Amino acid sequence: MNNSSASLIRTAFAKVFTLIFFGLAVVIIFSLFFNVVEGIINKENITEVLLSSINTGIIGLAVFELALIINKEYSGPIEDDEKDAVGTLRETLPRFIGTVCVALSLEGLIMVIKYSQLDLAGNLYYPVAIIISTAFLLSALGLFIYLTDKRS
Repeated sequence: MNNSSASLIRTAFAKVFTLIFFGLAVVIIFSLFFNVVEGIINKENITEVLLSSINTGIIGLAVFELALIINKEYSGPIEDDEKDAVGTLRETLPRFIGTVCVALSLEGLIMVIKYSQLDLAGNLYYPVAIIISTAFLLSALGLFIYLTDKRS
């Protein structure tokens, strides 16, 4: 397969996946608004409705971020000579991992709040594990960036 047809296929698939993930992000955001309105109409606990909406919003943000990364990295022409795989990862990974870390840490904090409200202190192992995993993920990202620095 020559370079132009490979570039065309790569761009087509990137656009399709970008549209899919953008569409999913929009559906998630509509779901968020629908659940908030439904919770208010049904007079549910506003704290639980808002905490749930934060979870949904963070997931929507992560899906949107993934769509942006796919569009940016794979929609253009193939530039094998200019960038290597590590260089590409150094550009895209911090942004996506940062979004995932924010989502995971918020999830862990929301679980801490939820369990403390429900007097389920024995279940705090789960949110603590999520927060520790987030710290390891962020540390691993920092180590990756440090080890792949071209100046060293």
